[in-house]
Amino acid sequence: MFRTLNSLSKAIATALGAGYSPIAPGTCGTAVTVPLVFALSALPVWQYSLVLAIVIAAGIWAAGRADRAWGTHDAQRIVIDEVAGYMLTMTFVERAHAVPLLVGFVVFRAFDIIKPPPIRWLDQHVEGGFGVMLDDVAAGVLGMVTMIALDRFGALAWMMSL
Repeated sequence: MFRTLNSLSKAIATALGAGYSPIAPGTCGTAVTVPLVFALSALPVWQYSLVLAIVIAAGIWAAGRADRAWGTHDAQRIVIDEVAGYMLTMTFVERAHAVPLLVGFVVFRAFDIIKPPPIRWLDQHVEGGFGVMLDDVAAGVLGMVTMIALDRFGALAWMMSL
């Protein structure tokens, strides 16, 4: 039973193996989320948000359990946090067009890598599965605000028209 739960948590935590990439596992975790976000593009925001909430809840559980199973803290191979962060970044903008999907990818990865305040503090001070997820959720919030601003000021529409 415990082995099955550990295996399930590792599968979820690594986004079905994307986190095992030897190069840039966080970027790979975000990249595998792009088709998911595209596939969910027809959902209204409330349904998309429900899926996102499930991903976050499952991620908290899976990240915490996988870290315990591996004997690590916020292992690089855990990328379910990137999945949640990118999904959050894309919540209120067009999800069925390549341009916003790509811009959102860059915006989220920039916030996730640079970790401006308060993201860095969260990364360093919050423990367990919640801590693993929280810094990327915060990066997703900043990404979401940035994407909303780009959309409201017409930058996304302009880029899509090129």
